[in-house]
Amino acid sequence: MYLTIKETAEHLSMPEAYIENLILQKQIRAVHDGEQYLINKEQFTTHLEQMEKYKEQLEEWLSKPIPEDIDIKDED
Repeated sequence: MYLTIKETAEHLSMPEAYIENLILQKQIRAVHDGEQYLINKEQFTTHLEQMEKYKEQLEEWLSKPIPEDIDIKDED
């Protein structure tokens, strides 16, 4: 099933210009039928899931404390 930019924007509660920008930056795959861009809903959903997973992994990585260096010696 294909969605227009307007339908995609409504689905995500985002501005149409933002969705169009993502298409032009090639962050979202879309087909241009001569009049409008059409976005495959399943591919877009997969893309969003991957981005969410990446954000979670990044947050997890950033939240880990830095371990103490075992090579540090207490010198007086």
